[in-house]
Amino acid sequence: MKVLLIGSGGREHALMWKLSKNPKIKDFISIPGNGGMDGLGKSVSLDLSNIFEIADFAQSNDVDFTIVGPEVPLVEGIVDCFTERGLLAFGPSREAARLEGSKSFAKMIMEKYRIPTGKAATFTSYEPAKRYIESISMPTVVKADGLAAGKGVTVCFEKSEAINALRECFIDNRFGKAGETVIVEEYLEGEEVSLLVFTDGKDIIPLHAAQDYKRIFDGDKGPNTGGMGCYSPVPFVNESLIQEILEKVIEPTVFGMQKEGCKYRGILYTGLILTEKGLKVLEYNCRFGDPETQVLLPLMKSDLLEIMRATVDGSLKNQRLEWEKGCCITLVLASKGYPGKYQTGIEISGIEEASKMDDVFVFQAGTKLSDGKVLTNGGRVLNVSAVGTGYKQAREKAYQAAAKIDFKGKYNRTDIGLKAVKFSGGEN
Repeated sequence: MKVLLIGSGGREHALMWKLSKNPKIKDFISIPGNGGMDGLGKSVSLDLSNIFEIADFAQSNDVDFTIVGPEVPLVEGIVDCFTERGLLAFGPSREAARLEGSKSFAKMIMEKYRIPTGKAATFTSYEPAKRYIESISMPTVVKADGLAAGKGVTVCFEKSEAINALRECFIDNRFGKAGETVIVEEYLEGEEVSLLVFTDGKDIIPLHAAQDYKRIFDGDKGPNTGGMGCYSPVPFVNESLIQEILEKVIEPTVFGMQKEGCKYRGILYTGLILTEKGLKVLEYNCRFGDPETQVLLPLMKSDLLEIMRATVDGSLKNQRLEWEKGCCITLVLASKGYPGKYQTGIEISGIEEASKMDDVFVFQAGTKLSDGKVLTNGGRVLNVSAVGTGYKQAREKAYQAAAKIDFKGKYNRTDIGLKAVKFSGGEN
C-alpha cells in the first residue's frame, strides 16, 4: 500500500511514525516532509498551496491513501480535489473545514445548534469594532476570523490592547485576508481542554482528552503560539465529563454540519474551557492538534491507518480505540524569538542520544537535513515526548531528554505538566 502524508511539522512526524508501524504500508511519501520524516519514507518538495499539483502527483504515482496534516490545504479544498479524481483522502471537505477556516461560521453553527460558547460580535471594519470595544468591559478576546497559524487570538485586559489588536487586523493588515473579519468574544475563565474525535459524519469515537500550553512563557505569560507543550490524559477530565462533551458539543456539531449540507468526515478537534457556569467551546480545528497529536499517538495501541480508512469509507461504527496505560507529556523546543522573528539553519545536536531513552520520542517539526546534519528550519523546532506510569515520571523523563538536545537559541517552557502533577497528588 502506498500512503502519502501532507505536511512538515511535529504533528506530521508523529503521524508518520505511528502509521509506519502498519506492515501494509510498503511505500510512504511525505510532502514536503522534514528532517525526521525523511528517515521514515521519501520526501517530495511540492508547494502545499498548490493542491492541484499535489493531486496530480498522487494520481500519477498511484497513491492509495492520503492523509492531510495541516489546516491550510484542507480549508483550500484539497480533499474535494482528491475525491473528484477518485482518490481516497483523510480529512474534511472544504465546506466542512470552514469550522476552522472561519470563526464566524463556527460561531453561527454553535449558536444555531445551541452548543455552549461565549458571547461574540462580528465586525468587518475598524470603526464599528472600535466603538463596540469602547462600550464593553474588559477583559475581552479579539480574534482574526481566518487562519493565522495560532497567532490571530489576542486576550485583552485593557481597552488599548483590544483596540491595538483591531488595528493589527484592519489597518496594519498583519493577518492578510484572515483578519478582514474580526470576532470580539467574551473572555472566559477556567481550565482549557482539547478533545479530538474521529467521525465519519454519523458515528463518533473520542480520543483521550489533552491539555496544551499556548503562551510562550512559563505561567501562561506572553503572546499566543501554536503550542509550547501538552499532556494527556487530563486528570480532572473523567468519563462523565467526556460523555457530557460528546452530548452537548460534539454530537450537535456533527449533526449540525450534516443539516447544513456539509457532512463532516475526519478528525474534529474541539478546544473547550471548563467555566464555573459549565463547559463552553473556544474553537474548532479541522485536523489533528499540534502538539496534542504528539502526546496522543504514543499512548494509542490501535492501528491508526485502519481507523482512518474507516472514517473515510463510513464504517467507523465497527472500530474501537485501545490505549496504553500511563500518560504522556511533550515539550516544544523553540527557536529564540519565536513567535516573533527567529534564525534558522542552526545545527541541532543530541537528538539521537535523547531518542535512545526508554519511552521517549523526539518528533521533528521545524527542521531540515543538510549534508547529513539536522538544522533548525522553523519557530517550533522539536517535540520531546515521554510516556510514564504517572505525570511526574513522564515529566522528569521529558525534561531529561530535552536537556540532551542542544542548538543555539534553544528555548522551552519549564512548567509543562506541572498542573497535572499537582492535580494528581504528585505520584510517580
